[in-house]
Amino acid sequence: MIEETGRVVALEEGAVWVETLRKSTCSSCSANAGCGQGLLDKLGVGRQRGFVRVLSDLQLALDDVVVIGIREDLLLRAALLVYLLPILGLLAAALLASSLGLAEGWVILSGMAGLLGAWLVVRWRCRHSEDDPARQPVVLRAMLAGATGNT
Repeated sequence: MIEETGRVVALEEGAVWVETLRKSTCSSCSANAGCGQGLLDKLGVGRQRGFVRVLSDLQLALDDVVVIGIREDLLLRAALLVYLLPILGLLAAALLASSLGLAEGWVILSGMAGLLGAWLVVRWRCRHSEDDPARQPVVLRAMLAGATGNT
């Protein structure tokens, strides 16, 4: 289970909206001193708050600090779907156009069409499964009142 700490900002029946702080791993990188991304992170440019709808059967109140989690296999499948499928669509369409002996311009357009088609498949799949409770993050536990999270 991949865990993240956040603060409850809204309540729904069977779910809560949690505000999390997106953080970078730049502080643990060996090239941090000479990296522009590390400098921007130190200045707070990359720090953004994210809002996540999370399933919960706990009795929570606004501003409660909670630990949310999502299964690793769901995250891995989602990453493959979002990143790998569009690239495969682009390559497959471009290779097909190239094997048909089309001119370079048509190969490029075919690749872009494959990318767009794969993106539409990803979008359809995400919308089709967005209400599936098995694919949603959940509240694992509420933090004690004196505990502080990264919010």
